[in-house]
Amino acid sequence: MIVIPDEFINRMNQLYGEEGVAWTKALPGLIAEYASRFEFHPEAPYSNLSYNFVLRVKCRDGKPAVFKSSFMKDELSREVSALRAYEGCGAVRVLDADEEGGVILLESANPGTPLSIVEDDSRATAIFCDVFRRLHLPATPSSPYPSIKQHFAAIERYRERFDDVNIAAPLPESWVENAEECLSYLIATTSENFLLHGDLHHGNILSHGEEKWAVIDPKGIIGDIHFDTIQYLLNYEDRGGDCDQVLRNRIAMMVDRLGLDRRRISMWGVARGVLEAIWTIEDGGMDWHRGIQITERFSKILD
Repeated sequence: MIVIPDEFINRMNQLYGEEGVAWTKALPGLIAEYASRFEFHPEAPYSNLSYNFVLRVKCRDGKPAVFKSSFMKDELSREVSALRAYEGCGAVRVLDADEEGGVILLESANPGTPLSIVEDDSRATAIFCDVFRRLHLPATPSSPYPSIKQHFAAIERYRERFDDVNIAAPLPESWVENAEECLSYLIATTSENFLLHGDLHHGNILSHGEEKWAVIDPKGIIGDIHFDTIQYLLNYEDRGGDCDQVLRNRIAMMVDRLGLDRRRISMWGVARGVLEAIWTIEDGGMDWHRGIQITERFSKILD
């Protein structure tokens, strides 16, 4: 029987309380049930568990696969839907799923090393551009994903929370206003909406086959294609130079190779930095300054 790591149980307790702990205690039985239904043999959980329980398994034909179970069933359902939409476009395949049960069986990327192992930042960004180009699909009217406006809803919550003049708002007002203006402009001027990955960074791009790469863990958001560059730009930001120059070099390559607009990427970065700061405040953290530093860094590209 699979043993659930104490660290993961504690994390679920911190995030979801007693319901999260109860869910983790039920995991061994759930794994056994789906091992029979999906015909796989459980092996070992991944060491870097965060919000989901992810398990190495072997299918009946001997091929490795990944079994994933999530407490947040709605999010997993969107992941299943996005991966199926991306099939043939550079994402790992869904082998089986039970969305009501909150589980999914995935093709295992082989060898599965993340893009972060590529330390040459120009080469890594070139690979990102190749993955990005293959991945994105125009959104359909019936797409079951949140909009980019919904993704940024925390900014509206922040305004409502600190609307009372007797409560001091922690963030610099000028940056919140800049983020709101950028967000309003970007949404109003988006000419075509795409199905976005929503979390397209180095750790979610894995080596798969000879000289190929595949994406995992899409969040599924509908919006401006430029937004899907941002999470990559926020990771390993000083790799190959100082943060400002690395950011400029990466954006220049994305503009050149993908035909994207430099200002739109930068404006999404301004808004995303404030969103990061607000998420920190909502989680009870005090270090919201990193989010504002992101905003300041992207604003320099606009100057």
